[in-house]
Amino acid sequence: MTRLSLRARLLLLTAGLLLAGLTLIGALVSGRLERFQLDRLDGQLRSMTELISLTAGPPPAANPAVRPDLVDPALELFGTPYVVYFDASGAAAGGLHSSRVDGATLPSLDALRTVPAGGAAVDLDAADGSQRWRAIARPAVRWGGTVVSAAPLAEADATIAQLRTSSLVTGAALLVVLTAAGWFALGRGLRPLRRIEHTAAAIAGGDLTRRVPDLASPGTEIGHLAASLNTMLGQLEGAFADRAASEARMRTFVSDVSHELRTPLFGIKGSTELYRMGALTGQSDVDETMRRIDREATRLTALTEDLLLLAQLDEAPEEHLDRAPMDLRTLAVDARHDLRALDPARPVSLTGPGGSGLPGPAPVDADEARLRQVVTNLVGNAAAHTPPGTPVRIGVGTADGRAVLEVADDGPGMTAEQASRVFNRFYRADRSRTRTPGADAGLGLAIARSLARAHGGEVELETTFGEGACFRLVLPLADNESTG
Repeated sequence: MTRLSLRARLLLLTAGLLLAGLTLIGALVSGRLERFQLDRLDGQLRSMTELISLTAGPPPAANPAVRPDLVDPALELFGTPYVVYFDASGAAAGGLHSSRVDGATLPSLDALRTVPAGGAAVDLDAADGSQRWRAIARPAVRWGGTVVSAAPLAEADATIAQLRTSSLVTGAALLVVLTAAGWFALGRGLRPLRRIEHTAAAIAGGDLTRRVPDLASPGTEIGHLAASLNTMLGQLEGAFADRAASEARMRTFVSDVSHELRTPLFGIKGSTELYRMGALTGQSDVDETMRRIDREATRLTALTEDLLLLAQLDEAPEEHLDRAPMDLRTLAVDARHDLRALDPARPVSLTGPGGSGLPGPAPVDADEARLRQVVTNLVGNAAAHTPPGTPVRIGVGTADGRAVLEVADDGPGMTAEQASRVFNRFYRADRSRTRTPGADAGLGLAIARSLARAHGGEVELETTFGEGACFRLVLPLADNESTG
Protein backbone atom coordinates (compact mmCIF):
# COMPACT_ATOMS: atom_id res chain seq x y z
CA MET A 1 0.00 0.00 0.00
CA THR A 2 2.84 2.39 0.80
CA ARG A 3 4.27 1.80 -2.68
CA LEU A 4 1.16 3.26 -4.31
CA SER A 5 1.05 6.90 -5.29
CA LEU A 6 -0.98 9.41 -3.31
CA ARG A 7 -3.42 9.61 -6.20
CA ALA A 8 -3.97 5.82 -6.20
CA ARG A 9 -4.33 5.67 -2.43
CA LEU A 10 -6.86 8.48 -2.36
CA LEU A 11 -8.79 6.84 -5.19
CA LEU A 12 -8.81 3.46 -3.43
CA LEU A 13 -10.01 5.06 -0.22
CA THR A 14 -12.74 6.98 -2.01
CA ALA A 15 -13.83 3.93 -4.01
CA GLY A 16 -13.91 1.82 -0.86
CA LEU A 17 -16.08 4.36 0.95
CA LEU A 18 -18.37 4.62 -2.08
CA LEU A 19 -18.69 0.83 -2.31
CA ALA A 20 -19.51 0.60 1.39
CA GLY A 21 -22.11 3.37 1.01
CA LEU A 22 -23.75 1.75 -2.01
CA THR A 23 -23.80 -1.66 -0.28
CA LEU A 24 -25.38 -0.16 2.85
CA ILE A 25 -28.00 1.73 0.86
CA GLY A 26 -28.84 -1.37 -1.21
CA ALA A 27 -29.20 -3.50 1.93
CA LEU A 28 -31.43 -0.91 3.61
CA VAL A 29 -33.67 -0.47 0.56
CA SER A 30 -34.05 -4.21 -0.08
CA GLY A 31 -34.68 -4.85 3.61
CA ARG A 32 -37.33 -2.15 3.77
CA LEU A 33 -39.01 -3.46 0.61
CA GLU A 34 -38.97 -7.03 1.90
CA ARG A 35 -40.48 -5.88 5.20
CA PHE A 36 -43.16 -3.94 3.31
CA GLN A 37 -44.01 -6.96 1.14
CA LEU A 38 -44.29 -9.26 4.16
CA ASP A 39 -46.41 -6.76 6.12
CA ARG A 40 -48.79 -6.35 3.20
CA LEU A 41 -49.08 -10.12 2.72
CA ASP A 42 -49.52 -10.70 6.46
CA GLY A 43 -52.35 -8.17 6.49
CA GLN A 44 -54.13 -9.97 3.67
CA LEU A 45 -53.72 -13.37 5.30
CA ARG A 46 -54.84 -12.06 8.66
CA SER A 47 -57.99 -10.45 7.18
CA MET A 48 -58.91 -13.63 5.29
CA THR A 49 -58.31 -15.84 8.31
CA GLU A 50 -60.41 -13.70 10.65
CA LEU A 51 -63.28 -13.55 8.13
CA ILE A 52 -63.41 -17.28 7.59
CA SER A 53 -63.11 -18.02 11.33
CA LEU A 54 -66.51 -16.32 11.81
CA THR A 55 -68.43 -18.68 9.45
CA ALA A 56 -70.89 -21.34 10.76
CA GLY A 57 -68.71 -24.30 9.90
CA PRO A 58 -66.06 -25.65 7.60
CA PRO A 59 -66.94 -26.64 4.07
CA PRO A 60 -66.74 -30.32 3.19
CA ALA A 61 -63.42 -31.71 2.13
CA ALA A 62 -64.73 -32.32 -1.35
CA ASN A 63 -67.67 -30.17 -2.48
CA PRO A 64 -68.73 -30.61 -6.10
CA ALA A 65 -70.66 -27.37 -5.88
CA VAL A 66 -67.53 -25.36 -5.40
CA ARG A 67 -66.87 -23.61 -8.66
CA PRO A 68 -63.31 -22.61 -9.55
CA ASP A 69 -64.50 -19.68 -11.63
CA LEU A 70 -66.01 -18.18 -8.46
CA VAL A 71 -63.48 -19.36 -5.87
CA ASP A 72 -60.32 -18.25 -7.72
CA PRO A 73 -61.30 -14.57 -7.99
CA ALA A 74 -62.40 -14.51 -4.35
CA LEU A 75 -59.15 -16.00 -3.13
CA GLU A 76 -57.08 -13.71 -5.37
CA LEU A 77 -59.08 -10.71 -4.09
CA PHE A 78 -57.86 -11.41 -0.57
CA GLY A 79 -54.43 -12.49 -1.78
CA THR A 80 -54.87 -15.87 -0.08
CA PRO A 81 -54.78 -18.71 -2.60
CA TYR A 82 -54.87 -21.50 0.01
CA VAL A 83 -57.21 -21.98 3.03
CA VAL A 84 -57.31 -25.12 5.23
CA TYR A 85 -59.73 -26.07 8.05
CA PHE A 86 -58.63 -28.28 10.95
CA ASP A 87 -61.08 -29.73 13.46
CA ALA A 88 -60.52 -29.86 17.17
CA SER A 89 -58.52 -33.10 16.83
CA GLY A 90 -56.18 -31.57 14.23
CA ALA A 91 -57.57 -33.52 11.29
CA ALA A 92 -58.11 -31.66 8.03
CA ALA A 93 -61.83 -30.84 7.87
CA GLY A 94 -61.74 -29.13 4.47
CA GLY A 95 -59.95 -26.57 2.40
CA LEU A 96 -59.86 -24.37 -0.63
CA HIS A 97 -57.05 -23.40 -2.97
CA SER A 98 -56.89 -21.59 -6.25
CA SER A 99 -56.98 -23.75 -9.32
CA ARG A 100 -54.06 -21.69 -10.66
CA VAL A 101 -51.81 -23.07 -7.95
CA ASP A 102 -50.27 -26.50 -8.57
CA GLY A 103 -51.17 -28.84 -5.70
CA ALA A 104 -47.61 -30.18 -5.58
CA THR A 105 -46.31 -26.74 -4.66
CA LEU A 106 -48.66 -26.38 -1.66
CA PRO A 107 -47.25 -26.74 1.86
CA SER A 108 -47.96 -30.08 3.51
CA LEU A 109 -50.78 -30.47 6.05
CA ASP A 110 -48.27 -31.47 8.72
CA ALA A 111 -46.44 -28.18 8.17
CA LEU A 112 -49.72 -26.25 8.35
CA ARG A 113 -50.60 -27.88 11.67
CA THR A 114 -47.44 -26.32 13.20
CA VAL A 115 -48.67 -22.78 12.55
CA PRO A 116 -49.57 -21.19 15.92
CA ALA A 117 -53.24 -20.18 16.25
CA GLY A 118 -52.39 -16.87 17.83
CA GLY A 119 -52.16 -15.05 14.49
CA ALA A 120 -48.36 -14.88 14.19
CA ALA A 121 -47.09 -15.27 10.63
CA VAL A 122 -44.62 -18.07 9.87
CA ASP A 123 -42.69 -19.16 6.81
CA LEU A 124 -43.27 -22.67 5.40
CA ASP A 125 -41.66 -24.62 2.58
CA ALA A 126 -43.72 -26.16 -0.25
CA ALA A 127 -44.18 -29.94 -0.22
CA ASP A 128 -41.87 -30.26 -3.21
CA GLY A 129 -39.47 -27.62 -1.83
CA SER A 130 -39.92 -25.40 -4.87
CA GLN A 131 -40.88 -22.21 -3.03
CA ARG A 132 -41.71 -20.60 0.29
CA TRP A 133 -45.12 -19.88 1.76
CA ARG A 134 -46.41 -17.48 4.38
CA ALA A 135 -49.13 -18.80 6.74
CA ILE A 136 -51.35 -17.46 9.57
CA ALA A 137 -53.77 -19.52 11.76
CA ARG A 138 -56.81 -18.42 13.78
CA PRO A 139 -59.17 -20.49 16.00
CA ALA A 140 -62.72 -20.78 14.60
CA VAL A 141 -65.36 -18.85 16.52
CA ARG A 142 -68.52 -20.91 15.78
CA TRP A 143 -67.05 -24.40 15.62
CA GLY A 144 -64.22 -26.13 17.36
CA GLY A 145 -61.38 -25.96 14.90
CA THR A 146 -58.67 -23.83 13.31
CA VAL A 147 -58.49 -21.88 10.07
CA VAL A 148 -55.12 -21.55 8.32
CA SER A 149 -54.56 -19.16 5.41
CA ALA A 150 -51.38 -19.34 3.30
CA ALA A 151 -49.92 -17.46 0.36
CA PRO A 152 -46.78 -18.12 -1.71
CA LEU A 153 -43.74 -15.81 -1.33
CA ALA A 154 -42.56 -16.41 -4.88
CA GLU A 155 -43.69 -13.01 -6.15
CA ALA A 156 -42.18 -11.15 -3.15
CA ASP A 157 -38.94 -13.13 -3.43
CA ALA A 158 -38.75 -12.39 -7.13
CA THR A 159 -39.29 -8.68 -6.51
CA ILE A 160 -36.57 -8.59 -3.86
CA ALA A 161 -34.20 -10.59 -6.08
CA GLN A 162 -34.85 -8.24 -8.99
CA LEU A 163 -34.25 -5.21 -6.78
CA ARG A 164 -30.97 -6.61 -5.50
CA THR A 165 -29.84 -7.49 -9.02
CA SER A 166 -30.72 -4.00 -10.22
CA SER A 167 -28.97 -2.43 -7.25
CA LEU A 168 -25.87 -4.53 -7.88
CA VAL A 169 -25.69 -3.67 -11.57
CA THR A 170 -26.46 0.01 -11.03
CA GLY A 171 -24.04 0.27 -8.10
CA ALA A 172 -21.25 -1.43 -10.07
CA ALA A 173 -21.80 0.91 -13.05
CA LEU A 174 -21.94 3.94 -10.74
CA LEU A 175 -18.79 2.80 -8.95
CA VAL A 176 -16.92 2.44 -12.25
CA VAL A 177 -18.09 5.83 -13.53
CA LEU A 178 -17.33 7.65 -10.28
CA THR A 179 -13.94 5.92 -9.92
CA ALA A 180 -12.97 7.02 -13.43
CA ALA A 181 -14.19 10.55 -12.74
CA GLY A 182 -12.33 10.54 -9.43
CA TRP A 183 -9.13 9.43 -11.15
CA PHE A 184 -9.17 12.43 -13.48
CA ALA A 185 -10.37 14.80 -10.74
CA LEU A 186 -7.61 13.71 -8.37
CA GLY A 187 -5.07 14.00 -11.16
CA ARG A 188 -6.15 17.58 -11.79
CA GLY A 189 -6.27 18.37 -8.08
CA LEU A 190 -2.80 16.92 -7.43
CA ARG A 191 -1.24 18.65 -10.44
CA PRO A 192 0.00 21.58 -8.27
CA LEU A 193 1.75 19.10 -5.97
CA ARG A 194 3.53 17.56 -8.96
CA ARG A 195 4.71 21.02 -10.01
CA ILE A 196 5.93 21.61 -6.45
CA GLU A 197 7.73 18.25 -6.67
CA HIS A 198 9.42 19.27 -9.94
CA THR A 199 10.44 22.60 -8.40
CA ALA A 200 11.91 20.82 -5.36
CA ALA A 201 13.80 18.44 -7.66
CA ALA A 202 15.25 21.39 -9.60
CA ILE A 203 16.32 23.04 -6.34
CA ALA A 204 17.86 19.79 -5.13
CA GLY A 205 19.79 19.78 -8.40
CA GLY A 206 21.37 23.10 -7.48
CA ASP A 207 19.03 25.71 -8.99
CA LEU A 208 18.34 27.77 -5.87
CA THR A 209 16.63 30.51 -7.88
CA ARG A 210 13.60 28.36 -8.69
CA ARG A 211 10.33 29.19 -6.97
CA VAL A 212 6.95 27.50 -6.76
CA PRO A 213 4.57 29.26 -9.19
CA ASP A 214 1.22 30.66 -8.10
CA LEU A 215 -0.78 27.45 -8.37
CA ALA A 216 -3.92 28.42 -6.46
CA SER A 217 -5.60 31.18 -4.53
CA PRO A 218 -3.61 32.32 -1.47
CA GLY A 219 -6.57 31.35 0.74
CA THR A 220 -6.40 27.65 -0.21
CA GLU A 221 -4.19 24.94 1.26
CA ILE A 222 -2.14 24.74 -1.95
CA GLY A 223 -1.77 28.52 -1.95
CA HIS A 224 -0.58 28.52 1.68
CA LEU A 225 1.84 25.67 0.91
CA ALA A 226 3.26 27.46 -2.15
CA ALA A 227 3.71 30.72 -0.21
CA SER A 228 5.39 28.93 2.71
CA LEU A 229 7.70 27.02 0.37
CA ASN A 230 8.68 30.19 -1.49
CA THR A 231 9.45 31.90 1.80
CA MET A 232 11.53 28.94 2.91
CA LEU A 233 13.31 28.78 -0.46
CA GLY A 234 14.12 32.49 -0.27
CA GLN A 235 15.60 31.98 3.17
CA LEU A 236 17.58 28.96 1.95
CA GLU A 237 18.91 30.88 -1.03
CA GLY A 238 19.88 33.76 1.24
CA ALA A 239 21.52 31.35 3.68
CA PHE A 240 23.51 29.68 0.90
CA ALA A 241 24.49 33.06 -0.50
CA ASP A 242 25.55 34.23 2.95
CA ARG A 243 27.53 31.05 3.46
CA ALA A 244 29.24 31.45 0.09
CA ALA A 245 30.03 35.08 0.88
CA SER A 246 31.27 34.10 4.33
CA GLU A 247 33.48 31.42 2.85
CA ALA A 248 34.83 33.93 0.33
CA ARG A 249 35.51 36.42 3.12
CA MET A 250 37.15 33.69 5.16
CA ARG A 251 39.41 32.72 2.26
CA THR A 252 40.33 36.37 1.76
CA PHE A 253 40.87 36.80 5.49
CA VAL A 254 43.11 33.75 5.72
CA SER A 255 45.04 34.91 2.68
CA ASP A 256 45.48 38.40 4.14
CA VAL A 257 46.46 37.06 7.56
CA SER A 258 48.98 34.76 5.94
CA HIS A 259 50.43 37.65 3.97
CA GLU A 260 50.54 40.01 6.95
CA LEU A 261 52.18 37.37 9.16
CA ARG A 262 54.58 36.20 6.48
CA THR A 263 56.12 39.64 5.91
CA PRO A 264 57.52 40.18 9.43
CA LEU A 265 58.36 36.52 9.80
CA PHE A 266 60.40 36.61 6.60
CA GLY A 267 62.18 39.73 7.88
CA ILE A 268 63.06 38.02 11.14
CA LYS A 269 64.01 34.81 9.36
CA GLY A 270 66.23 36.68 6.85
CA SER A 271 68.02 38.58 9.59
CA THR A 272 68.75 35.43 11.55
CA GLU A 273 70.00 33.72 8.38
CA LEU A 274 72.39 36.59 7.76
CA TYR A 275 73.69 36.29 11.32
CA ARG A 276 74.04 32.51 11.05
CA MET A 277 75.96 32.80 7.77
CA GLY A 278 78.39 35.28 9.33
CA ALA A 279 77.38 38.13 7.03
CA LEU A 280 77.15 40.52 9.98
CA THR A 281 80.79 41.33 10.47
CA GLY A 282 80.61 44.48 12.50
CA GLN A 283 78.87 45.41 15.73
CA SER A 284 76.95 48.11 13.90
CA ASP A 285 75.55 45.49 11.49
CA VAL A 286 74.49 43.31 14.41
CA ASP A 287 72.82 46.25 16.15
CA GLU A 288 70.96 47.27 12.96
CA THR A 289 69.80 43.68 12.43
CA MET A 290 68.57 43.42 16.00
CA ARG A 291 66.64 46.68 15.58
CA ARG A 292 65.06 45.25 12.42
CA ILE A 293 64.13 42.04 14.25
CA ASP A 294 62.70 44.04 17.14
CA ARG A 295 60.67 46.19 14.74
CA GLU A 296 59.26 43.18 12.89
CA ALA A 297 58.53 41.36 16.17
CA THR A 298 56.71 44.45 17.46
CA ARG A 299 54.69 44.60 14.27
CA LEU A 300 53.92 40.88 14.52
CA THR A 301 52.87 41.26 18.16
CA ALA A 302 50.59 44.19 17.35
CA LEU A 303 48.98 42.29 14.48
CA THR A 304 48.43 39.23 16.66
CA GLU A 305 46.90 41.33 19.44
CA ASP A 306 44.59 43.04 16.94
CA LEU A 307 43.42 39.69 15.57
CA LEU A 308 42.88 38.37 19.10
CA LEU A 309 40.86 41.48 20.01
CA LEU A 310 38.64 41.10 16.93
CA ALA A 311 38.05 37.44 17.76
CA GLN A 312 37.12 38.32 21.35
CA LEU A 313 34.76 41.06 20.21
CA ASP A 314 33.08 38.69 17.77
CA GLU A 315 32.53 36.06 20.45
CA ALA A 316 31.54 38.09 23.53
CA PRO A 317 31.96 41.87 23.11
CA GLU A 318 30.46 42.91 26.47
CA GLU A 319 32.84 40.74 28.49
CA HIS A 320 35.88 42.75 27.40
CA LEU A 321 34.61 46.19 28.44
CA ASP A 322 35.27 47.96 31.73
CA ARG A 323 32.54 50.60 31.69
CA ALA A 324 32.61 53.80 33.70
CA PRO A 325 31.08 57.30 33.31
CA MET A 326 33.16 59.53 31.06
CA ASP A 327 32.88 62.41 28.56
CA LEU A 328 33.96 62.19 24.92
CA ARG A 329 35.34 65.74 25.12
CA THR A 330 38.40 64.33 26.89
CA LEU A 331 39.14 62.06 23.93
CA ALA A 332 38.50 64.89 21.47
CA VAL A 333 41.02 67.20 23.18
CA ASP A 334 43.63 64.44 23.34
CA ALA A 335 43.01 63.64 19.66
CA ARG A 336 43.71 67.26 18.70
CA HIS A 337 47.01 67.15 20.60
CA ASP A 338 47.96 63.85 18.93
CA LEU A 339 47.33 65.26 15.46
CA ARG A 340 49.35 68.37 16.17
CA ALA A 341 52.18 66.21 17.47
CA LEU A 342 52.12 64.10 14.30
CA ASP A 343 51.97 67.08 11.93
CA PRO A 344 52.50 70.51 13.55
CA ALA A 345 51.71 72.23 10.21
CA ARG A 346 48.25 70.59 10.00
CA PRO A 347 45.36 72.89 11.03
CA VAL A 348 43.21 71.11 13.61
CA SER A 349 39.93 72.64 14.83
CA LEU A 350 37.66 71.54 17.68
CA THR A 351 33.92 72.15 17.11
CA GLY A 352 30.53 70.78 17.91
CA PRO A 353 28.92 68.00 15.83
CA GLY A 354 28.63 68.89 12.16
CA GLY A 355 31.14 71.71 12.50
CA SER A 356 28.68 74.15 14.06
CA GLY A 357 29.15 75.80 17.42
CA LEU A 358 31.50 75.00 20.22
CA PRO A 359 32.32 71.51 21.55
CA GLY A 360 29.54 70.25 23.78
CA PRO A 361 29.28 67.65 26.53
CA ALA A 362 28.97 64.04 25.42
CA PRO A 363 28.57 61.89 28.58
CA VAL A 364 28.67 58.13 28.03
CA ASP A 365 29.00 55.01 30.12
CA ALA A 366 31.92 53.29 28.40
CA ASP A 367 35.37 51.76 28.59
CA GLU A 368 37.65 54.79 28.17
CA ALA A 369 40.71 52.76 27.12
CA ARG A 370 38.77 51.02 24.37
CA LEU A 371 37.16 54.25 23.12
CA ARG A 372 40.57 55.90 23.15
CA GLN A 373 41.70 53.05 20.88
CA VAL A 374 38.77 53.83 18.54
CA VAL A 375 39.60 57.54 18.38
CA THR A 376 43.30 56.81 17.92
CA ASN A 377 42.49 54.63 14.91
CA LEU A 378 40.25 57.33 13.41
CA VAL A 379 42.90 60.03 13.93
CA GLY A 380 45.65 57.77 12.59
CA ASN A 381 43.55 57.02 9.53
CA ALA A 382 43.11 60.75 8.84
CA ALA A 383 46.81 61.39 9.26
CA ALA A 384 47.88 58.45 7.10
CA HIS A 385 45.52 59.01 4.14
CA THR A 386 45.59 62.77 3.73
CA PRO A 387 48.46 64.92 2.45
CA PRO A 388 50.56 66.76 5.09
CA GLY A 389 49.00 70.05 6.12
CA THR A 390 45.44 68.96 5.25
CA PRO A 391 42.95 70.56 7.70
CA VAL A 392 41.20 68.20 10.11
CA ARG A 393 38.15 68.98 12.22
CA ILE A 394 37.27 67.13 15.44
CA GLY A 395 33.66 67.56 16.49
CA VAL A 396 32.16 66.46 19.80
CA GLY A 397 28.78 66.85 21.50
CA THR A 398 25.27 65.40 21.32
CA ALA A 399 22.99 65.02 18.29
CA ASP A 400 19.65 63.27 17.94
CA GLY A 401 19.85 61.99 21.50
CA ARG A 402 23.28 60.39 21.05
CA ALA A 403 26.84 61.23 21.99
CA VAL A 404 28.94 62.06 18.92
CA LEU A 405 32.67 62.35 18.23
CA GLU A 406 33.67 62.90 14.63
CA VAL A 407 36.95 63.21 12.76
CA ALA A 408 36.56 65.05 9.43
CA ASP A 409 39.27 65.89 6.91
CA ASP A 410 39.53 67.76 3.62
CA GLY A 411 41.53 65.00 1.97
CA PRO A 412 40.91 63.09 -1.28
CA GLY A 413 37.89 61.20 0.09
CA MET A 414 36.77 57.79 -1.17
CA THR A 415 34.61 56.34 -3.89
CA ALA A 416 31.33 54.62 -3.04
CA GLU A 417 32.93 51.22 -3.60
CA GLN A 418 35.82 52.03 -1.29
CA ALA A 419 33.48 53.43 1.36
CA SER A 420 31.40 50.23 1.32
CA ARG A 421 34.50 48.14 2.09
CA VAL A 422 36.57 50.43 4.26
CA PHE A 423 35.50 48.67 7.49
CA ASN A 424 36.38 45.20 6.16
CA ARG A 425 39.30 43.48 7.81
CA PHE A 426 42.63 43.85 5.99
CA TYR A 427 41.06 46.22 3.47
CA ARG A 428 43.26 49.07 2.23
CA ALA A 429 41.95 51.60 -0.25
CA ASP A 430 45.23 51.59 -2.17
CA ARG A 431 46.80 48.14 -2.19
CA SER A 432 49.39 49.10 -4.76
CA ARG A 433 51.11 51.72 -2.63
CA THR A 434 54.43 50.85 -1.09
CA ARG A 435 54.05 49.73 2.49
CA THR A 436 56.41 51.33 4.97
CA PRO A 437 57.57 49.36 7.99
CA GLY A 438 54.88 49.32 10.63
CA ALA A 439 52.23 50.47 8.17
CA ASP A 440 48.59 49.74 8.95
CA ALA A 441 47.54 46.16 8.14
CA GLY A 442 43.96 47.22 7.43
CA LEU A 443 42.52 46.31 10.83
CA GLY A 444 42.21 49.74 12.46
CA LEU A 445 38.76 50.70 11.17
CA ALA A 446 37.46 47.14 11.62
CA ILE A 447 38.56 47.24 15.27
CA ALA A 448 37.04 50.71 15.69
CA ARG A 449 33.65 49.59 14.42
CA SER A 450 33.69 46.38 16.49
CA LEU A 451 34.52 48.33 19.67
CA ALA A 452 31.81 50.90 18.94
CA ARG A 453 29.23 48.17 18.41
CA ALA A 454 30.35 46.47 21.63
CA HIS A 455 29.34 49.73 23.36
CA GLY A 456 25.95 49.70 21.62
CA GLY A 457 27.05 52.37 19.14
CA GLU A 458 28.41 52.62 15.63
CA VAL A 459 31.13 54.18 13.49
CA GLU A 460 29.57 55.94 10.49
CA LEU A 461 31.25 57.30 7.36
CA GLU A 462 30.29 60.20 5.13
CA THR A 463 32.57 60.73 2.15
CA THR A 464 32.62 61.94 -1.42
CA PHE A 465 35.47 61.33 -3.79
CA GLY A 466 37.63 64.45 -3.91
CA GLU A 467 35.79 66.19 -1.06
CA GLY A 468 37.17 64.57 2.08
CA ALA A 469 35.75 62.11 4.60
CA CYS A 470 34.05 62.28 7.99
CA PHE A 471 34.21 59.33 10.41
CA ARG A 472 31.61 59.66 13.16
CA LEU A 473 31.56 57.70 16.43
CA VAL A 474 28.02 57.65 17.87
CA LEU A 475 27.21 56.14 21.27
CA PRO A 476 24.18 56.01 23.59
CA LEU A 477 24.11 58.78 26.15
CA ALA A 478 24.66 57.91 29.80
CA ASP A 479 21.45 56.93 31.59
CA ASN A 480 21.21 60.09 33.69
CA GLU A 481 21.45 62.17 30.52
CA SER A 482 19.07 60.13 28.36
CA THR A 483 16.40 60.15 31.03
CA GLY A 484 16.94 63.74 32.17
